Amino acid sequence: MIAPGDRILIGASGGKDSTTLAYDLAVKRRWWPENFEFLALHVETDVGEPQDRTPLEARFRDWGVPFASIRVPVIGRLKPGERMNCYWCSTQRRTELIRYALAEGFNKIALGHHLDDIVETLLMNMLHKGEISTMPPVVRYEKYPLAVIRPLALCEERQIESFAREKGFASVTCTCGFDGASRRKEVRAKIEALTGGSSELKRNLFRSMSKVNREYLA
Repeated sequence: MIAPGDRILIGASGGKDSTTLAYDLAVKRRWWPENFEFLALHVETDVGEPQDRTPLEARFRDWGVPFASIRVPVIGRLKPGERMNCYWCSTQRRTELIRYALAEGFNKIALGHHLDDIVETLLMNMLHKGEISTMPPVVRYEKYPLAVIRPLALCEERQIESFAREKGFASVTCTCGFDGASRRKEVRAKIEALTGGSSELKRNLFRSMSKVNREYLA
């Protein structure tokens, strides 16, 4: 996932996941034999109220995490008939991460998705798309010399929440007013009901994606 000489761009939303990811990479860089660089980039759009990023920037400075922020207007990109939603907005921010990475010579983009995100996406795609797919821990773009990595892929959300409380950092939440996470919340509740909150059962769902017995599939 991380190789010597990598230049990694962290998508830093200010939330608990990406903030934990930034801390994790900062600590790893101190003792890992692999020599790599990274920068945390916050992409702010014209959707929602502007957030004060001073506390986030100060925290990253204390951790030795280089930080940059850009503001990008995206509302004007909506095509006639399109409606604003969380998926569309996140796609625009991902596009800006790619542009910045290509312009500044980064070869990997690190995102803070965790095990719960990956399992939820798997079930969402099965239920609503009729396909087995999710967010892989490593994705290599065909069009660009870039890869997306998810270093927290094996971490559960509860572990990240516990770490955030231990370190005393607050999560910055989106203020756009578009509740696009309702479907994910529904799926999250279904997974909790299926697993009873069991870490082992959640991890079995995760592991099932790499243990496909095609002889017993329709």
